[in-house]
Amino acid sequence: MKYLQLIAITAATLGLTACISFPAGPAGPQGAAGETGATGYTGAKGSTGATGYTGATGSTGSTGATGYTGATGNTGATGYTGATGSTGATGDTGATGYTGATGNTGARGTTGATGSGGAILIVPKP
Repeated sequence: MKYLQLIAITAATLGLTACISFPAGPAGPQGAAGETGATGYTGAKGSTGATGYTGATGSTGSTGATGYTGATGNTGATGYTGATGSTGATGDTGATGYTGATGNTGARGTTGATGSGGAILIVPKP
């Protein structure tokens, strides 16, 4: 049991020391530089590739499509009706005819016979 208590105390001590942090110490001396390795050999120069063949000539293109028929023209405008002629002038009034000749006065009647009596009779006109 003694060992168990010692182990428990040691574990607790290690756990608590992990929570405590100390400031960093001074930097150590720089290490010596290593030697540079030997330079490798340059590879041999490769051969130039062969020239390629010229491609075949392309086929002739197809003939273009026929164009569309043009649009039908519009009908021309209707002409105007001619002006109506003026009415002719009114004719002059004919001259007044001559007045006919005046008729002759009828003949005078003869005077009646003178009566023999002394009375005058007056007859009113109807």
